[in-house]
Amino acid sequence: MTTLKDVAKKANVSKMTVSRVINHPELVTQELKDLVYQAMKELDYRPNTVAKALAKNRTLVVKVLILEEMDTTEPYFMNLVMGIAKELDRYQYALQLVTENSLNLGDCDGYIITGMKEHDFEWIQKIKKPVVLFGENDYHIPYVDSNNQAATRFATKYAKSCGYEKIQFIGIDVPEKFEASREKGYLEAMELMQLEANITRIDNHSSSAAKLIENFDKWQENTCFICASDRIAIGIERQLLLEGKKIPDDYGIIGFDGVFLDQIAAPKLTTMKQDVVEMGKICVAQLMALIEGEELTQKEMMHEAKMVVRGTTK
Repeated sequence: MTTLKDVAKKANVSKMTVSRVINHPELVTQELKDLVYQAMKELDYRPNTVAKALAKNRTLVVKVLILEEMDTTEPYFMNLVMGIAKELDRYQYALQLVTENSLNLGDCDGYIITGMKEHDFEWIQKIKKPVVLFGENDYHIPYVDSNNQAATRFATKYAKSCGYEKIQFIGIDVPEKFEASREKGYLEAMELMQLEANITRIDNHSSSAAKLIENFDKWQENTCFICASDRIAIGIERQLLLEGKKIPDDYGIIGFDGVFLDQIAAPKLTTMKQDVVEMGKICVAQLMALIEGEELTQKEMMHEAKMVVRGTTK
């Protein structure tokens, strides 16, 4: 049976270093981790997680709770779970997907929760184990999210640089923090450019976006739509094309997410792309620090969305 000593010899490091890579990877350089992980792989070494759990009085389980219905056509939450799972694996932790009803069935060392609504925060604050949220909040609960405000501010300025005369924001009709932040970024940019701001809110469905375009004739040409989601953006795009409008010449469209729908649109969407997999990994890093009893130096972790320019802008 392969031992810790064998791994240390193979990687040409000390047993203490191997132990640290296994138990506290956040304290070790990436170079050392790569050396040890490669040696473990070549020797087919698997840490004794049961012994580790007993030694630390831990379950080595993290529960992941998604509080909104998942869209099977869009792999947004699957990307998030993938990022969480990959990072948990580095800490030798197991991921357990749970529902709100099964939240307290079985023990765990901490929780990662996403899809919160305003009414959820009352019971979330009562959870005694460490919690990290995927999504902005005003309740001082540690969270990871895209920098929504900065992203829409950038998208709005980019639309202006493309030569569009009117810039219209199409938001999601929900009283949620991420939506408020995206609208705020748009308003900041419009004020800075001394342009008239226009915000319309609809349900987060492509059909709602299509109806919005179909039912109004006020959309003057040379308008760029800044959309709060790719789902809304693709609905606007489809309806404009059905009405014989030219994209991106007559109208521009910028979405938000960049997970899947932006790539199946025709033409493909210009969008603010969120690195959801990476944000899942950051959620785990934050949670592991809390589980180890550390005080987070930064409770609000904002990840920058990046613009991907495609065929819906000039």
